[in-house]
Amino acid sequence: MTAQTRSSSRSGGRSARRAARAAALPDHLRPVRPGLEGGQYRPLGQQDMERIHAAALDALERIGLADAPESGVAHLTGAGCTLGEDGRIRFPRALVEDMLAKANRQVVLHGREPRHDLILSGTRVHYGTAGAAVHMVDVEGREYRDSTLQDLHDAARITDRLDNIHFLQRPMVARDIADNREMDLNTIYACCAGTTKHVGTSFSHPDHVADALEMLHMIAGGEDKWRERPFVSNSNCFVVPPMKFATESCEVMERCIEGGMPVLLLSAGMAGATAPSTIAGAIVQAVAECLAGLVYVNAVSPGHPAVFGTWPFGLDLRTGAMTGGSGEQALLTAGCAQMHHFYGLPGGAAAGIADSKLPDMQAGWEQMCSNVMAGLAGLNMVYEAAGMHASLLGFCHESLILGDDMIGQALRCVRGIEVTDETLAVDQIAEVCLGGAGHYLGTSQTLSRMQADHVYPALGDRSSPKEWAEKDKPDLVQRAVARKEEILAERAAARFDPATDATIRARFRIHLPA
Repeated sequence: MTAQTRSSSRSGGRSARRAARAAALPDHLRPVRPGLEGGQYRPLGQQDMERIHAAALDALERIGLADAPESGVAHLTGAGCTLGEDGRIRFPRALVEDMLAKANRQVVLHGREPRHDLILSGTRVHYGTAGAAVHMVDVEGREYRDSTLQDLHDAARITDRLDNIHFLQRPMVARDIADNREMDLNTIYACCAGTTKHVGTSFSHPDHVADALEMLHMIAGGEDKWRERPFVSNSNCFVVPPMKFATESCEVMERCIEGGMPVLLLSAGMAGATAPSTIAGAIVQAVAECLAGLVYVNAVSPGHPAVFGTWPFGLDLRTGAMTGGSGEQALLTAGCAQMHHFYGLPGGAAAGIADSKLPDMQAGWEQMCSNVMAGLAGLNMVYEAAGMHASLLGFCHESLILGDDMIGQALRCVRGIEVTDETLAVDQIAEVCLGGAGHYLGTSQTLSRMQADHVYPALGDRSSPKEWAEKDKPDLVQRAVARKEEILAERAAARFDPATDATIRARFRIHLPA
């Protein structure tokens, strides 16, 4: 064979491999996808979980929660709770067990497009955004600025284009809108106009819920269609740890339940400040608070879709700074995931947070550590999985894009190792070694599985130093900047049809340009 022939052969092989990588795979053959089964990692033993459960029940029965609104007192005492002279609601053990039996065991968080529906049950894993960052990370200027509504809309548009970001919970606050009602309504508009994936949001006042539902009915095409497929959920901080109800948030929750909106019962204690400093103690308190929330939800509407949102956060006890990127945070989240499985409830917790201020090496190890552990633990909803910096104070579009690559690798770990006659590959080994080429490059088996078995980063660079230099030494963050600009240069596929948009704008003051 001549050198030219060998070169052409190699080039043809590379072309074939590139074509194979570029070809779209059906969902069931994709190497990673939403809802992969985790649960392989179990930091808690069965006895550990039973002790945490017993401790949580003890805390609910003996300590209870303060500051329930009048409506909440009525719902809870009507269900069998007791109101003490100290104003605290206490939860009998038997009542909690009864309400656990009534709770919804499989929640579907709908997208505006059915292909984005998330089925929350068992150990099915989904990654997405969340938070309430007040700053945007400017990676080129290496500085922070106030976040805006346009930034939120852009985050939604970017999320819509990323395969491994499965949902968008509002990751930042639109600080350019001073009126809280307008901010709540424009948050929903900006998110839903940017992505057809499931959206999570919160409300600053109970009176804003009715207007929000009116807007969502317009987007859905009617209240009946909204109730059939609610594509927005309420992220609800219904407690103020330790062991107090957040009065207005509880009223928000009641109105969201009445309006057919799924709720995330979010308990976010800080270990060492508003929750015990030990990992086990922080989990106990979070579980107790979320069990109280579960009783509350099912007292209002039995079986209403609710996500068991134990979100305890780590704390650097030397300084009081949050440590969202720590190993302790990863353990907190994985332990909470196990408790969700213990109860058989759909659950969510926080992972993927970086304490680092920029998308750098520190951010990489912080984000990957907790994201992998959360996925391996089988957490249904991994919130704040991409884009979040400075311990939730800053959000970064470029980091969101880079997070798509990172989560792809995390999901590959979740998928694990498949052992079948085909993957054991003894026949292939014999074919290669007994009179074959002596290697597996270009074999039919390798080519047929190269897409189904392997996750290829969109931006991560695997070239040799020589190739890297020949490509003018591309910088990872700059590649993310270019990808962001490419996405935002195109019109959002999720934007509403002109008639719907005009109807919404006639009814509400929308701050984004038409």
